[in-house]
Amino acid sequence: MNRLVLITFTIFSTLTSCSNYGQLKVITDLPGSLKENSGLVTYGDSTVWAVEDNGNKDEIYQVNFKGDIIKTLEVKNGDNDDWEDMAMDQAGNLYIADIGNNANARKNLVIYKLPNPNIEPGDKIDAEQIEFNYPDQKEFPPKEDRLLYDAEALFHHENSLYIVTKNRSKPFKGEAHIYSVPDTAGKYEATLVGSFTPCTDWQICQITSIDISPKGDKIVALSYGKLFVFTEFTWNDFSKGKLQEIDLGARTQLESVCFLNDNTLLISDERSHGTGGNLYSYSLK
Repeated sequence: MNRLVLITFTIFSTLTSCSNYGQLKVITDLPGSLKENSGLVTYGDSTVWAVEDNGNKDEIYQVNFKGDIIKTLEVKNGDNDDWEDMAMDQAGNLYIADIGNNANARKNLVIYKLPNPNIEPGDKIDAEQIEFNYPDQKEFPPKEDRLLYDAEALFHHENSLYIVTKNRSKPFKGEAHIYSVPDTAGKYEATLVGSFTPCTDWQICQITSIDISPKGDKIVALSYGKLFVFTEFTWNDFSKGKLQEIDLGARTQLESVCFLNDNTLLISDERSHGTGGNLYSYSLK
């Protein structure tokens, strides 16, 4: 092996070793145009629907497991203020959570309800609006030790949507609140369901996504490196169930999780600092 080849091989090995995704199995590299992907759902086939967050287009994208965008739909009546998680119901309706609220100052929180995008024949899709406010937020923004009203996590169960907040308080104590709102268009005051503290390290304990299994017996919350799996719960405060913490061993900007089936998760991260931007799978033990 000559000197030039050796140097090239060494550099390549160093770069690839920096891409440590722990227990996550890479399915595909997501398109570069979706580097700020922030929410996923799947209808059980070999594709996902994805959205991007603040500052990106009012569009949803269907991506196959080879990393190709195969369909793009513009969301009518849907303004991407800060789209975060997505969810779906058993009827196939899709929900986009425009609930990103980094500064805790928003008064226009909304969830968009769309019909099943798989059967939409055109290049646009209608959206109904589910507007809401948090009943316990009185200041916009509140003081630094009460920055509890950012959120990036949404799932659907029966006739309700459940929102889990992303704690930005200083000092960070990790508490996440659970709220619910009806799944029909209108204006609502959200119901405070409960709260839980996943862990207390601000770098890896902020909740960025959540989903419920097809059978409804597991709820999985994602953070920047960990999964929090709820089982043996009763409705509607699932946080009182059994909680298992799983360290994924990955420390990329993990933003999205959804169930492919009852035991397999799909997870994605944003592309940042030369790493991430992938679609992964993870098998629950």
